[in-house]
Amino acid sequence: MSAHQKTILLVDDDNEIIETMRTVFDGRGYRVLVARDGNAGLTVAERENPDLIILDMMMPKKSGFLVLEKLKTRAGGLIPTIMITGNEGSRHRAYAEMLGVKDYIRKPFAIEKLVKSAEKILGTDRPDDDI
Repeated sequence: MSAHQKTILLVDDDNEIIETMRTVFDGRGYRVLVARDGNAGLTVAERENPDLIILDMMMPKKSGFLVLEKLKTRAGGLIPTIMITGNEGSRHRAYAEMLGVKDYIRKPFAIEKLVKSAEKILGTDRPDDDI
């Protein structure tokens, strides 16, 4: 399936991280949506039903965990999600995995690692692809 048919929702309050991710995924042909806090992320996710959510754990208004808990109860079930976080705690990772995240990536991270994870989840990974 072509990347052009896939939508990725980025939910993070860090403008620099959002712009980096948006530039990379947009350049690879994905439709990119952005939300800058948990409440906006929920609204966009429920309205747009993206193929993948890249979700920060620590955000204003609603944490990534609260977003995951809410999305898990929606009619269509949890949208595939990668959680990104600066948090080092293993309990947080275990809870995120219990909620159903597909991957858990600690900040700072190499953008290549995030792209490879996203494309594996979306089924759009390209062998031997340089980012």
